[in-house]
Amino acid sequence: MSEPPGPDTSRLQNARRTAWLCLMPARTDHDKSKPEDAPHYHGHRERLRERFYSAGADALSDYELLEMALFPALPRRDTKPLAKALIRIFGSFAEVVHAPVARLREVDGIGEGAIHQLKLIAAATHRVAKGEVNSRNALSSWNEVIDYCRSSMAFADKEQFRLLFLDKRNQLIADEVQQTGTVDHTPVYPREVIKRALELSATALILVHNHPTTHPMITLDHVQYR
Repeated sequence: MSEPPGPDTSRLQNARRTAWLCLMPARTDHDKSKPEDAPHYHGHRERLRERFYSAGADALSDYELLEMALFPALPRRDTKPLAKALIRIFGSFAEVVHAPVARLREVDGIGEGAIHQLKLIAAATHRVAKGEVNSRNALSSWNEVIDYCRSSMAFADKEQFRLLFLDKRNQLIADEVQQTGTVDHTPVYPREVIKRALELSATALILVHNHPTTHPMITLDHVQYR
C-alpha cells in the first residue's frame, strides 16, 4: 500500500487543479465567434447595384446614381443622406459633379475623398465626350456640338471663350480654351483667334462661350472661311 500524500503533495495537487480551472474560458451571453451584424446600408447598396446592372442607369434617380458614385470614397458610410443633400443644393447629378470645389467643401459631411471622386467623374465625362467627337468623321449636326460643349463647359463657374477648329470636312482638329474671364465676362482677341486658326490650317471655327450666371446655357457661333 502507498503512503498517504504528505502536506506538500496535497498543496501541489490543489495548485494544479486551480491552474486548470483558470484556463477554462468564462461563459458570456454574447458569442464572440459570430460575425457582427452588417451595417444597414450594405443591403441597400447591393439592391442599388442589382437595379443598376439589371435595369440600367435610367432606372435610378439622380440621387441614387450619386449614391453609387460616392461608394468608393465613403465605403463605411451611408451615402444616401449626402447624395440627397448635394442634389438639393446644386439641382442635378451633372451640376453636382461640375460644382466648384470651394462650394462642395461647404456641404456638411463631404470630405476631400468624396470631392475627388466627383471631380474624377466630371473629368471622365468630358474625356469620353471629347473622344466620341474626335472619333467621328465629322460634326454632322449642331446637337452633337452642343452636347459636346455642354459636357465640357456648361457648368464652369467662370465664363470661357472656347474655340473648335475644323477642317474642310468638318472634322475636329483642336478644341481649345482661348480665354477664361469672370462670372459674367471674358475678353476675346480676334487677332489671336485668326492666328491660331492659321497655325492649325483650319477652314472653319466654332466659337463657344458659357454663361455661369444662367448655367447650363452656352452660346455658339460658326465661322466658315477659305
